[in-house]
Amino acid sequence: MSYQNFPFPIQPEYTAIALAYTNRAYIADEVSPRVPVGKREFKWNQYNRDEMFTVPDTTVGRKGVPNVVQFGSTEVAGFVKDYGLDDLVPNDDLENAPPGENPAGRAVEGIAELVALDREKRVADLYFNSATYPSANRTTLSGTSQWSDYANSDPYSAIMAARDGMLMPFNTGVLGRLAWSKLRVHPKITAALAPSSAGNSGTSSAQGAPASVQAVAELLELDRLLIGESWINTAKPGQTATMTRVWGKHMALLHINPIASIRGNAITFGYTAEFGNRVSGSIPEPKVGLRGAQRVRVGESVNEIVCASDVGYFFQNVVA
Repeated sequence: MSYQNFPFPIQPEYTAIALAYTNRAYIADEVSPRVPVGKREFKWNQYNRDEMFTVPDTTVGRKGVPNVVQFGSTEVAGFVKDYGLDDLVPNDDLENAPPGENPAGRAVEGIAELVALDREKRVADLYFNSATYPSANRTTLSGTSQWSDYANSDPYSAIMAARDGMLMPFNTGVLGRLAWSKLRVHPKITAALAPSSAGNSGTSSAQGAPASVQAVAELLELDRLLIGESWINTAKPGQTATMTRVWGKHMALLHINPIASIRGNAITFGYTAEFGNRVSGSIPEPKVGLRGAQRVRVGESVNEIVCASDVGYFFQNVVA
């Protein structure tokens, strides 16, 4: 895909930096996998759940004709949005940089970090929002039902009850760090994973050996358990920083199909429509500074979509 006619020139060396820069604390690309679209405006299919579970008469007489089925869907129009940031790098910085230093490249890394953090928050706000899920697929915990109440709560039973009611099995769990820290030492979890001789008990307070991500994923019959570790400053510019967790104190259980497409029949909770790749470039800014500057830009064109909310379950406020 060519961007040669765009007014802001794309430079391969900066784009390579922007694409290569990843923060392992971010899980948005795993929670909402990127699916390419050929144009900025696109259409995606929202399928009728009932049709996939209603079995018609399949009997065929010796000279009969099989019944005909038709899979209907609602065609939904969508479009990607542009997300990006600029940084101004004075020409003095470029000309006087020590050997091996690349001020423009460093600016690209910083911008790429903020663009990725913004996407992380968008995905967290969408997937960790009770309004995203059907009323039957969400539970708000409080008091003794919260998993931080080790004596009274039972997260394993709660998650299994949610799984038993789902039309498609969960394969991915998403937890905020604060929720994971409590869940991994919950006595109901540790007792299920190891004997009492290892310090685990189903009736004691949180005194057992902390469980690993892999062990809990296997216990909950999940392919993956993703932990949201990232932070964000919610204070306005110029004010004292207020650092909060992007993923909060919640848990989502999702059926995610990594090979789902915009118009395909594969059912998945959600994905991210992506037009092109993340891009980066620079243009001169002669009015900035005594000797001018370079305006460096990083951005991407995406849209996060939940296309089958029925295959997800949300536990809100799982810990106090």
